[in-house]
Amino acid sequence: MSKPVIVDLVRTPFGKREGWVSPLHATELMGHVQKGVLARNGVDPTAVDQVIGGCVTPVGEQFGNVTRTSWVHAGMPPEAGCTTIEAQCGTASQTVQLMLGQVAAGAVDVGVACGVEVMSRVPLTLKQGFGLGTPRPADWRLNTPDQYDSADRIAVRRGFTREQLDAFGVRSQERAQAAWDAGRFDRQVLPVEVPQADGTTTTVSRDQGLRASTLEGLAGLRTVKEGGLHTAGTSSQVSDGASAALITSAERAAELGLTPRARVLGQAVVGGDFEYMLDNPILAAQKVLSRTGLSLDAIELFEVNEAFAAIPMSFAQVLGIDHDRLNVNGGAIALGHPAGATGIRLLATAIEELERRDAQFAMVAICAAAATTCVLLERI
Repeated sequence: MSKPVIVDLVRTPFGKREGWVSPLHATELMGHVQKGVLARNGVDPTAVDQVIGGCVTPVGEQFGNVTRTSWVHAGMPPEAGCTTIEAQCGTASQTVQLMLGQVAAGAVDVGVACGVEVMSRVPLTLKQGFGLGTPRPADWRLNTPDQYDSADRIAVRRGFTREQLDAFGVRSQERAQAAWDAGRFDRQVLPVEVPQADGTTTTVSRDQGLRASTLEGLAGLRTVKEGGLHTAGTSSQVSDGASAALITSAERAAELGLTPRARVLGQAVVGGDFEYMLDNPILAAQKVLSRTGLSLDAIELFEVNEAFAAIPMSFAQVLGIDHDRLNVNGGAIALGHPAGATGIRLLATAIEELERRDAQFAMVAICAAAATTCVLLERI
């Protein structure tokens, strides 16, 4: 079997709902990162065997194999196979996992994994409606809470107070701001040109969601659900953005003169508990650890998606992880969470921080109702 490696990862800046990058069509954002990750590494697009992309809401502008539409709209060669998947918030992470498998099996030598979500233009709620029926049959009886109830249930289960959740939200903002100020996101972010109403264009090169936060300010926010614990200050933001990763076999990377940045030592996709569905990064991490034999103490960094503050907090509490190793550059509470693109953003952030620290191992996990993912990375 071939040995797959991650050569590079990029993303667009993440915009707020109706914000900086919302004028762009999803295919424009995805095509930008597909093309950009190849151009930056000097890889001829004709060398790409397959593109696996993801989108959580493949309807409207994101319908019809958005991966293929983006690829050819960006002027890329139509010979490459293109596939689009939907795996909820774990979508972009799974595009990477699937591409790694394709490379390991020898089916692909050079591949691009990617994801997109323009939540300003295609809200997640559009997945139901239009008189086309509902995704669940009339006799559905399983207790499957929405994400907001699940997050609050986890907070109660772990004994987190509103004040503790707020403190995590403030820390996410502060860490993300410090990371941007130090230039830690510069390498992963590809600036985009965005058309304006007056006919001009504006270059967007930074994430839009960062905002000054204080415990006093967050304490004054109403909760997302009445009687709940999470607020807009401790929840991920509705966002727009795209991301992409260049993945090859180690042999092909050498032939093309590429310098791989990381390899994956272990990965898992799990379903897990219904009532606490967003708490399943713990289960996924335990499965990866059992497969690799690596101890938690050997892992220098953890990136756990901040869908809600309780998710990474629960992960750290149950597994005994110090917060000094967890989301050290902030997370989705501050940076945003374009659902189909976040997984690759997490991987990029983890790899860059390993490089900055001259460290070796990082674990990346992202909760999803039925497709929670976990990846164990080793820096090359």
